Amino acid sequence: MRQTNGNRGKRTGPPVDTTDPAYLESLLQFARDLGLDRVGVTDASPLSRARVAIDDRNLRGLSDTMGFTYRNPSRSTEPNTAVEGARSIIVAARSYHSEQPEHPGGMVARVARYAQDDHYTPLRQALQQVALRLRADGYRAVVFADENNVVDREVAYRAGLGWFGKNANILLPGAGSFFSLGSVVTTAVLAPAAQPAPDGCGTCRACYDECPTQAIVADGVIDARRCLAWLVQKPGVFPREFRVALGDRLYGCDDCQTSCPPTVRLHTRHHARIAPIAGPGAFVDVIELLNESNESLLEKYGSWYLADRDPRWLRRNGLIILGNIAPVNNSARENSVMSPVEQVLRRYLRDIDPMLRLHALWAAVRLGRRDLVESLSSDPDESVRHEHELIDSIPVRTVAS
Repeated sequence: MRQTNGNRGKRTGPPVDTTDPAYLESLLQFARDLGLDRVGVTDASPLSRARVAIDDRNLRGLSDTMGFTYRNPSRSTEPNTAVEGARSIIVAARSYHSEQPEHPGGMVARVARYAQDDHYTPLRQALQQVALRLRADGYRAVVFADENNVVDREVAYRAGLGWFGKNANILLPGAGSFFSLGSVVTTAVLAPAAQPAPDGCGTCRACYDECPTQAIVADGVIDARRCLAWLVQKPGVFPREFRVALGDRLYGCDDCQTSCPPTVRLHTRHHARIAPIAGPGAFVDVIELLNESNESLLEKYGSWYLADRDPRWLRRNGLIILGNIAPVNNSARENSVMSPVEQVLRRYLRDIDPMLRLHALWAAVRLGRRDLVESLSSDPDESVRHEHELIDSIPVRTVAS
């Protein structure tokens, strides 16, 4: 749990009167001056609406095996379990939009915008300054960002920052959804937003149409079992029915955002950050990734959520991507030079990990190299043998694809 002692820096005298509207405006302006794009306030009452939604998603299986705020809704929807005596929540949004580079060509995988850099550290740093000011004024204040203690989208909605889009993201009026959200839960009494932001989606269904797996099953409802943003993180065998749809996505999927008219039009116009990206960036060389050590992968991509801190899930994704984007060879080698793609495939087809052998098998067959996988029909692992039994159903790419 990333939080600091909510009492650190506490005032020794009587607390400041935070009910004064001038105090609230000063605090919000202070937050904006720290680089937070939008700031609002809601009370710390239970997030009843979010609790109903989470329980419904869990009951219907739509949350799949996700943890996060779904794992313990009695905690994530009760701000007073995060901070005892909480009265208010200051909610902030910080843009992570950046101009995207052109595709460099070659065998590279894409990274969703929200994962291209560490966007939460500057958000937390700004919120910590807000929390320190509240503590100095005599109140407990604890920062939460990218954690499972508070349903961040629900408090952002209640604080008037934006509305729930049909893609389940919070859309900020005049800016869209390329934002990281965080909050300060405090014992100070602050005036909440008068009302949530009105819906701005109207009849638009762009996100429905652009979702590559039809994961949006109702307005604001995502079936995680179909959502690529979750499936690239989920441990285990990647679902066969969505491997082609994965395309070249290594981590994350933001198609429902990049297709959203308010997000594309308004965010680009008003919130384009031009600071250089220090994180993984927009593209990753697939062959390099598949040849790197575990230590190197964790050093480069350790800021991403990797189940059990295990980079094998990145390797799994990389093998699927290789099958989707590598040059097609519908026959055995025609010369004595083994290509980097064939070297990688041969290596992973012999890997000690059956999960990786399985995905290498799929990639090889998709690239028209059934000759590489014949021995796996008698693989010692049942899951690999089963994958081999299904090779006739693997969609083989043609040169044109």
